[in-house]
Amino acid sequence: MPDLIAPTTALRDSWLASRDEWGQGVHQAGSGLHPEEDVDTAAGFAAFVGSLLASADTTVPPPPGRVHATYWWITEGDTYLGSISLRHSLNEFLLRAGGHIGYGLRPSARGRGLAAWALQAVLPHARALGIDRLLVTCEDSNVASARTIEKSGGVLEDIRDTELGRTRRYWIAL
Repeated sequence: MPDLIAPTTALRDSWLASRDEWGQGVHQAGSGLHPEEDVDTAAGFAAFVGSLLASADTTVPPPPGRVHATYWWITEGDTYLGSISLRHSLNEFLLRAGGHIGYGLRPSARGRGLAAWALQAVLPHARALGIDRLLVTCEDSNVASARTIEKSGGVLEDIRDTELGRTRRYWIAL
């Protein structure tokens, strides 16, 4: 049975195994991982987890170009399967290309409906933040993600070329 949990250093080995499945340096949507971050050392991983947890703290301004966000890890027991993030607001970039939600599953966890389950689980959190329309995007070629969004009530607004490539933009009414 899957679960959504707050990021934790306790799952470091499983998280690193997932990162290696993706491939080092590969973008993991919804993970909050940036190329400059050191996650290979225990201290670096702890700092990464701390930054994910801190990003939801609305009493502290977010770094330039970013917005407050809450991150959850999708797990089964002590196995990290992926992540999902909820951005509390949209800046210009997120409105164009990134949306309120980001999610990604390690390759071995795909095809099990976990992304749809996680997206549904996060919608009440978006409502609690006062978001009444949620923007969710995906690459135009990502058929599985498009289906996930559509199953969650996503209505396609448009397909456009963005900094992230050809992007499908969906709105979910909350």
